[in-house]
Amino acid sequence: MSFASGTALPPPDFEIASAFPEVTWLRQAAAAGDLEALRGYFHGLPPGTDQAFAVGVVGEVEGVEHALRARVEAVPDDVLCLTLLGSRETEIGWAARTAARAEHVSREQFAAFHGHLRTAEQYLIRATALDPAADAAWAARLNTARGLQLGQNEARRRYRQLAKHHPHHFTGQARLLQQLCPKWSGTWEDAHGFARECMLTAPEGALNGGLVAEVHLEHWLELDAGQQRAEYLRQPHVHTELVESAGRSVAHPHFTRVPGWVVVEGTYAALFSLMGDTARAAHHFRALGNLASEYPWSYLGKPAEEYAKHRDAALARG
Repeated sequence: MSFASGTALPPPDFEIASAFPEVTWLRQAAAAGDLEALRGYFHGLPPGTDQAFAVGVVGEVEGVEHALRARVEAVPDDVLCLTLLGSRETEIGWAARTAARAEHVSREQFAAFHGHLRTAEQYLIRATALDPAADAAWAARLNTARGLQLGQNEARRRYRQLAKHHPHHFTGQARLLQQLCPKWSGTWEDAHGFARECMLTAPEGALNGGLVAEVHLEHWLELDAGQQRAEYLRQPHVHTELVESAGRSVAHPHFTRVPGWVVVEGTYAALFSLMGDTARAAHHFRALGNLASEYPWSYLGKPAEEYAKHRDAALARG
């Protein structure tokens, strides 16, 4: 979508199916408990596809766990259903915990959260034992490792197992990156170093360079609002790294719009807008059209309001 000068801009569209129409079908099949249709979809994906995206879509569908539990009980070695059920149990657990900071989560919420994650672990461990190359199962185990606070070493071990078969797995890298941030007992040195390594080793035009933008946004968020955040974004190396990583990912001629691209484009749009580089921000907003995702805009405030405010200002100037 392009925006004509002088026309009212549409509101942001946070519906993931707008960017990937197959999401609607996946949700319908999952809601109906049509596991054979889901199996056909996953088996039809091209080799090397990051299956964690589609697994996550199914895992968000309320009630799909009933059909999956019945299938796993009847066929305990069904890797796909073990993975889908592990993802669903994880989703139920995170919903019980909520996205609040730990100090605002009750003991009862934590108990429910950890209970579902331990159940998910059982399914996912079985899935990766049966198929060590099951990318979505390993990626899901990075989520459970973080939620169960299994530590940096265990998270890295799980990522190494994933990377043996999928060395540039964007979802897995993004999940390990979260673990490497200080809020999950990591360090900024490790987080920035890992993001850069992912960018440099991935093919140019892949999403992986977007991890550099993600870690800068995470670092910015951890600083005190106001002067500290402004000073962080004024550092020349931050701008240089963002320009470089965008050029190797979403702004590269070989880039294709694979799942995750809306988040990455939005992260660049947000950061360039925050640092006052409206020309580059406008480039990423134009690439998005009116598509949006909750992250990164929820980090700035109310997502729809922040997206519209920054987009409208960037397009007016850039």
